[in-house]
Order: sequence, then C-alpha cells, then structure tokens
Amino acid sequence: MSADGRTGSDRVDYTGEGLSEAQAPDAPLLVVQAWLDEAIVRGRERGDVPEPTALSVATVDADGMPDVRTVLMRYLDATGPAFFTGLSSAKGRQLAARPVMAAALTWPSMFRAVRFRGQAHQLDRDLVTDYFRSRPYGSRISAHASAQSSPVAGRAELEQTYRDCEQRWPDHGDPEDVPVPEHWGGFRLVPDSVELWAGRRGRLHDRIVWDRLGPGGLDDPAAWRRGRLQP
Repeated sequence: MSADGRTGSDRVDYTGEGLSEAQAPDAPLLVVQAWLDEAIVRGRERGDVPEPTALSVATVDADGMPDVRTVLMRYLDATGPAFFTGLSSAKGRQLAARPVMAAALTWPSMFRAVRFRGQAHQLDRDLVTDYFRSRPYGSRISAHASAQSSPVAGRAELEQTYRDCEQRWPDHGDPEDVPVPEHWGGFRLVPDSVELWAGRRGRLHDRIVWDRLGPGGLDDPAAWRRGRLQP
C-alpha cells in the first residue's frame, strides 16, 4: 500500500485464455463444470488454487444491508450450486427471510470467475443427512459445538463445548455416532443468471452471461439467452 493509502501499485496484466462465443454453449453448465474441473486439477498439480470450490455467498439482512462470506460449494449440478451451513446462522436466517442470493467462484491464478444470481432453496433433509454422515468425526462434532454466528466469550469456552460434545458422542468409527443437528442444513442457489468472466490483457476482459428465459436446468438451452457484456 502506498503512502496515500492507495493499493494495487504493482499492476498485473491478466494473461488468461479468454472466452469466446464459440467456447460458450447455449446453456452454461458444461463450461462452468469444465472450468471447475480445471481449477481442481490445477490446484492439485500446481498448488496455486488452494480451495477451488470456495464460494463467496451474498445475502441481504433485515435492514436491506448486503452480507457476504465464503463457504465451500459441495454440489454443482443442473439445478445449481449448493452448500451446507447452520440454519440458525446469519446467512441461514437471512435466506429464510429473503430467499435470494448471489454467489461467485473466483480463481485469480487462472484469471477466471463465475457469478450466479438467483433464488435460494433449502436442501432436502435426506441430502443433508447423507452429507453430514460423510463428514469427518471432528467436523460432525463441531456442528454441535458451534452455535454459528452467535457470540462467544472466548476460545476456551468454544473448545470446552467441543470437548463436552466429544464425551457425549464418542468416536466409534460409525457415521451415525454423531446425530445430525436440527439446526444444520444447507441451501441451493437456483440461478436466474450466470456470468463467466475471463481476464484478458489490457483489461479488455471477456464477460459471457446467460439470463433465464423460462424453467429448466443449467443444461437446458431453451431456458437461457446467452449474451456478452462489456468489461
């Protein structure tokens, strides 16, 4: 940061591959999935995409103020991206009151990003239960120990609650050792728009956007109108 508080004095010219109309199908799922797969592979092979499924999720609170945080996207299919969270957390309460959200996957080292905007739908309990039982033991205990987004006096109190939960539900190696908390669930974003951003030299970036025309999944060309936005 410079003396006058300005950031970004070391400019980087984005050398991404870009995205042409020829590379963009009539429905967005195939290219979104391809980009995600490439980010996962690059993270494994080169280590410069440490959390390829990190999803920034924006919601709106009761006062109309935007709120954003990062979660891990655990599903991506023709319906849309999905993640798990505490339903009594700030985002859980906000989505219950106003079930709309925006989300973004960003891979800076690849000069790529994907944006979603649309409706929030709470995940079915069966899916929540199946996923919860697949989590490591410690993560299942943490879901009970943490009243997500609620104040806590200090780290010691949080760790003591965790130990109390360990004693209540000891690890016997069974996925059902720890019950699914009632307050734990998840949401799926059903998009009304999807945008792919690809960084280019001279800031002349590519922005291809799909806007919803009618019902249908991310794999249904009849549901979408594709266009290009200026950078």
